[in-house]
Amino acid sequence: MADEEGNIHECFLRGRFRVSGVRTTNPLAVGDNVTFDPVEGVIVALLPRRNYIIRRASNLSRESQILAANIDQAFLVITVKMPATPVEFIDRFLATAEAYRIPAVIIINKTDLYGEEELSRVRQIRDVYEKIGYRVMIISATVDRSLTEVEDALRNRITLLSGNSGVGKSTLLNRLNPELSLKTGSLSDYHEQGKHITTFPEMHPVGGGGYVIDTPGIRGFGVIDFDRKEIYHFFPEIFRISSGCRFYNCLHLDEPGCTVREAVARDDIEPWRYRSYISMMLENNEKYR
Repeated sequence: MADEEGNIHECFLRGRFRVSGVRTTNPLAVGDNVTFDPVEGVIVALLPRRNYIIRRASNLSRESQILAANIDQAFLVITVKMPATPVEFIDRFLATAEAYRIPAVIIINKTDLYGEEELSRVRQIRDVYEKIGYRVMIISATVDRSLTEVEDALRNRITLLSGNSGVGKSTLLNRLNPELSLKTGSLSDYHEQGKHITTFPEMHPVGGGGYVIDTPGIRGFGVIDFDRKEIYHFFPEIFRISSGCRFYNCLHLDEPGCTVREAVARDDIEPWRYRSYISMMLENNEKYR
């Protein structure tokens, strides 16, 4: 726990600390502002959050996990090989950031390992998401001499850094701040999945006065507490086109006169984005009200 002068204090939660109205595995998250007793080392109260980003704690859980609070932006690090990040994971992360009004940036890493087929996939992903309106950076955290674009985007901001295990988050952070000396690891043999190196969220300083919240590698991104009727709001290109649908309450599933499905058929909306939308609509349908 850091005070206003930057001094670090070891603190703990006393008793059954609960946050009103939020059922999570972690009542406090990295980035939270709190009041605490520096003498006893006890956290007294959680101050109001201006935002947070949250996911379902596990595929079978009804509880949520707050990844970070009070952030300015969220960076999602992805790879197209060793390991390949599923597009559905990307879309769920982006939709969650949209839901909590947190600007999101996609970083495609490990380009030094890609052949022409993988580089073609990189360009495809970049084109799809830039057309929607997202910023996409293409880097190799290991060989790029300059990471100026990333450094400029982080400067004077608090940024959540997330992604699947093995996509190179720790390697990127070590390049941004060599004093960190974070552990990095190789891929496991099983389906080229990354091994968990970061075990808990932690905030690190980076050049220019910014901070990055590094999170453990996430294998899945389950969404939580989304109103079924509002999910399309979190897909910007679907939301823009939906105004032309015949019915004002169109869910873009099988309704007649749906301009969204017509746009998918014309490839004006990327089909994989629509499939991601459908999967979110159908997942745990009883949770949506």
